[in-house]
Amino acid sequence: MIKAGILGATGYAGQELVRILYHHPEVEIKVLSSNKHNSQVYNSIYGNFNKICEMKCEENELETIANHLDVIFLSLPHGVTSKLLSDSILKNVKIIDLSADFRLKSEEVYEEWYKVKHNNKDLLNQAVYGLSEWKRKQIKESRLVANPGCYPTCALLCLLPLIKEGILEADSIIIDAKSGVSGAGRSLNLTTHFSECNESIKAYNVNSHRHTPEIEQQLSEYYGYEISVTFTPHLIPMNRGILCTCYGNLKNSFSYDEIEQFYEKYYQNEFFIRLTKKGVFPETKWVKGSNYCDIGFTLNKSANKIIVIGAIDNLVKGAAGQAVQNMNLMFNLGENMGLKSIPMFPV
Repeated sequence: MIKAGILGATGYAGQELVRILYHHPEVEIKVLSSNKHNSQVYNSIYGNFNKICEMKCEENELETIANHLDVIFLSLPHGVTSKLLSDSILKNVKIIDLSADFRLKSEEVYEEWYKVKHNNKDLLNQAVYGLSEWKRKQIKESRLVANPGCYPTCALLCLLPLIKEGILEADSIIIDAKSGVSGAGRSLNLTTHFSECNESIKAYNVNSHRHTPEIEQQLSEYYGYEISVTFTPHLIPMNRGILCTCYGNLKNSFSYDEIEQFYEKYYQNEFFIRLTKKGVFPETKWVKGSNYCDIGFTLNKSANKIIVIGAIDNLVKGAAGQAVQNMNLMFNLGENMGLKSIPMFPV
């Protein structure tokens, strides 16, 4: 059995990790850590674990627990992981980091967008960006995986086949994304109070969202040149889910069937990518509670544009589910092990 620990186990993503790993046939959770809920029994924090998880949350030193675990999931605030990690820790345990600390290859870009100092630039080049379907080989060989952000996961899965085929005008990409309230985390925040966000929809961090450089970095890697995107996130009054509507100009005229072949080329054998039929577009309720990403597209022939729509559960494929998918790759397990849950409906 793989011995696992979760630091930051009481946030929403941490709770999803506990829920998924409890069903994983090859994993035993050994450590749950939470600074805010030290010494509390886990099911007293999350009542859905009543009679399921009797473990206590304890404060733990990463270097200490690394000596007797196989994998540690770090679901900690941005800026914390880079302080904690070291080469000596990575020699003893595999790390999957759900923060942004190792997603960006440039220390300067990270500090500009996240407004915190990066404390471990030496490990930046060791970290592998954990977009499972596109980085499979590198993930299998890595001891440090930077789990992607939720918005980038959905947007990149929608756009990368088109970028890889070189059929999009790189400077034309617009990403209009909408997320449920759980994307803001569990900490108290005025903007996510019920009376503040219910019965309303709003754009936020317009032209300044921290996931922008992450999306641009990955698109640029596969395109071969620097790409800038227009990315606007929106908060919508639901608990879970992300819907990304991506627009771009096509370099040439293509038929629907030709574009479909590009997507089939990359995704027809992917367990977690589901391409919708022509004229059918993804909905967040079709993926809730699952590790699936649904993708559909249409063509605006008169403007020679493509519109691609993707949907994921922000806490599963956008966080904990993809982290477990990456763990499966790192330990040479079946990639979908512990992740075959059918989406919940209705919710």
